[in-house]
Amino acid sequence: MFLFLSKLLPLFLYPLGIACVLLVVGLVLLLWGKKTRGAAIAIALALIILLVGGNSWAARSFARSLEWQNLPLNPVPTAEAIVVLGGVTRTSTPPRPTVEVTEGGDRLLYAAYLYQQNKAPVIILSGGRIEWYGNDSAEATDMSALLKNMGVPESAIVKEPKSRNTYENAVNVRQILTQQGIRQILLVTSAMHMPRSLSIFKRLGITAIPAPTDFQVSTQEFQELASSPEAKLLSLLPDASSLFLFTQTLKEYIGIVIYWLRGWL
Repeated sequence: MFLFLSKLLPLFLYPLGIACVLLVVGLVLLLWGKKTRGAAIAIALALIILLVGGNSWAARSFARSLEWQNLPLNPVPTAEAIVVLGGVTRTSTPPRPTVEVTEGGDRLLYAAYLYQQNKAPVIILSGGRIEWYGNDSAEATDMSALLKNMGVPESAIVKEPKSRNTYENAVNVRQILTQQGIRQILLVTSAMHMPRSLSIFKRLGITAIPAPTDFQVSTQEFQELASSPEAKLLSLLPDASSLFLFTQTLKEYIGIVIYWLRGWL
C-alpha cells in the first residue's frame, strides 16, 4: 500500500496536478457557487503555477540544486564494484523490437564505460518490477542484456531483481556486498537521484563513491539562459520540457522528504 500511495499522492503536489485541482475548484465555484472572486483567484493561481513551473529559469535552477550536489570526480577512483540503480529501461513488449532505455539510460552507458576503464571488476544491477505494471522480466535482467550488448561479459554482471524503490535497492545490494565481501562501490545513478540514493547507502553503512550521470543541466546550458536578450525572454516563457524538468525535480524532493520521515535517510 505504501508503494501505491507513494506513486499516487505526489501527483496532486506537482504543478500540473495542483493547477488541475485549482481549475476544478474555480469551475465549481462558477457553476454552482457563483463566487466569481474565489473562482478568479483559483484560476489565477493555477496559471501562475504553470507559468513558474514551465519556464526554463525556474526549472533549470531547481534541477541544478539537486544535480550539482555531487559532481563527477576526476579522475574517478577505483572500487570493488559498480552498482547501477534501475528505473531506466522499457521491457521488450510489442511493438518494441528489443529492450529500450529511458532518459536515465545514461546510467548503463556510464557503467559500461567505467567497467571498460577498469574502475571495478564487477557490475551489480539493481531493479525489479512493480507488480501492478505486469509480469515482465525484472529490470535487472533487461539491463544485463543491454550491458552484454555493450561488451560487458556475463561473468562480470550480478543481478538484483527484486527491489521496487531506492530504499530496497540499497537494502538488497547490501546483502550482495556482504555475501561477496565487497567493501567499497561506485554508485551510478542519475545526478538528480544521487543525493537521496547516496544518503540511503551511507545510512546503511555502505561505502559508496558517487558516480553521477544523466545531467539535465550543464554549465553551458545554464549560462545560455542569459546569453542574449532573446534568450532571456524565451527562458521566461513556459514550455512542456521545462514543466517536465521542474516536475521531475519536485518529485525527487518529495521523495527525499518521504524517505526522511520514514527514517531511511
